[in-house]
Amino acid sequence: MSEELILSPEEVRVVGALIEKQVTTPEYYPLTLNALRQACNQLSNREPVVSFDERTVVWALESLRDRKLVRAVTTADGRVPKYRHVLDEALGLKSPEMAVMCVLMLRGAQTVGEIRTRTERLYPFSALSFVETTLEDLMTREGAPLVLKLPRQSGQKESRYAHLLGGEVQVEEAEAEQPREARGEAGRVARLEEELRQVRAELAELREQFAEFKKQFE
Repeated sequence: MSEELILSPEEVRVVGALIEKQVTTPEYYPLTLNALRQACNQLSNREPVVSFDERTVVWALESLRDRKLVRAVTTADGRVPKYRHVLDEALGLKSPEMAVMCVLMLRGAQTVGEIRTRTERLYPFSALSFVETTLEDLMTREGAPLVLKLPRQSGQKESRYAHLLGGEVQVEEAEAEQPREARGEAGRVARLEEELRQVRAELAELREQFAEFKKQFE
């Protein structure tokens, strides 16, 4: 991976959130700054969970725009800029590759089975072998690999895969020894609370969309 394409954790989260929302909520895509910040800070389907403020997201967006991985889109009234990623164009990635990269960017290193399950809303892999083929393509792509197969740690039945957009992958010993199920247990209550927060966030976004639509007739 060339130095100019090594992203910070904040940039990885921003791009990952844009990729996810492009597919799962296309009616709200491209995203406003507020919607993007909420997407980055989700408690569900995120690992680790973060709490970015607006300044952090703006910094990441400006850096990504300089790298030509994100573009700003001007709305009809020109008052509320929105943002979209162009990672697929920049790296020449297809839909299944984008789906795999997205879940690795948003949820960390994962097994083939976890990737297949968690990409269901992004791309419907019909078999584990197709996920494996996609991972192989990402690991052996011309130019620079985007994915790395991690050494299988003691206590783990399967190897995990990690993206390389953030540079060299550091495997924390504590993470390697602790089963992912145990680490996920601590966040289950928080994820239930997040469902309510997400409903409220979607309602706020709907109000914002309606306000923009209404302004066109004023």
